[in-house]
Amino acid sequence: MNIQQLKEAARIISEGGLVSFPTETVYGLGANTLNSVAVAKIFKLKERPSFDPLIVHIASVDDLKMLTNEPSEAVIRLAEKFWPGPLTLVLPKCKLVPDIVTSGLPTVGIRMPDHELALNLIKEAKCPIAAPSANKFGQLSPVSAEHVRKQLPGVDYILDGGTTTVGIESTIVSIEGNVCTLLRPGKITLDDIEKALPGTFVFNTTKPAKLVAPGLLKSHYSPNKPLYIYNRANLPLPESSGLILHNPGEVPSSDCKLIYTSKTGDQLEIAANLFSALHTMEDDPAVKQIFIEPVVEKGLGIAIMDRINKAAYKYQPSA
Repeated sequence: MNIQQLKEAARIISEGGLVSFPTETVYGLGANTLNSVAVAKIFKLKERPSFDPLIVHIASVDDLKMLTNEPSEAVIRLAEKFWPGPLTLVLPKCKLVPDIVTSGLPTVGIRMPDHELALNLIKEAKCPIAAPSANKFGQLSPVSAEHVRKQLPGVDYILDGGTTTVGIESTIVSIEGNVCTLLRPGKITLDDIEKALPGTFVFNTTKPAKLVAPGLLKSHYSPNKPLYIYNRANLPLPESSGLILHNPGEVPSSDCKLIYTSKTGDQLEIAANLFSALHTMEDDPAVKQIFIEPVVEKGLGIAIMDRINKAAYKYQPSA
């Protein structure tokens, strides 16, 4: 880690600028959470609608008390179990959190990223950092600094921490009393969370009517080329197609560009390489449309298919 680059990034955050930084999930576009003007710049640069709330990133469990009312025992238990890590908790917000961060909602999404550079940036800037993914709204999530440069050339500073390891956005849950609601699936599954909470908890997967967390729209994470979920009925594929598979095996006879996200079908590898594969297809001028193989919706596969379905949503006949 370059200390001078870290200090420069922290200075920009503290002075109201925007910094893209790596987390274990995807690259974030960060601003000082407590500076409403700085946070407004995030929405402008991303072309993000004001109704879509942001996630606030912290570097210590103690910072919860700054952003939310007295955290419950269940909240502390989840934080101690899964932080730092890819879990966002949606909790009642304190008055200190500007309404622009939460899109006027009474709740705020909070997480502690599992990435040394991100944690050090938060500590150096001396403030919680509000940060959605560092991309244009609705487009492919960035898992490298190059992906950020491609989509957001106007960002003030980019901390390059290499390629992210998890590759898909954090799991999001809300905690209200003894009810835990899964808002967005991720690497940490609902089963993982159930094991960490007392048996008196009720677990809910019904999404709320209001948009209380990011990543809940039907269409999201999309490439700028048509994307279709692949099945054998698609054969033969149209000319100039790209095909993303998750386990080398029978290769279709169609002449197409092939990318494998895993050599073994391992879900962790698939998740880590999913957006990189989509970016590669998007950037290849020889590829005019993309086909992607589905995965079994079990365990991490639920989160992977959540991203695939949303990325392909606007290109499906029923969309």
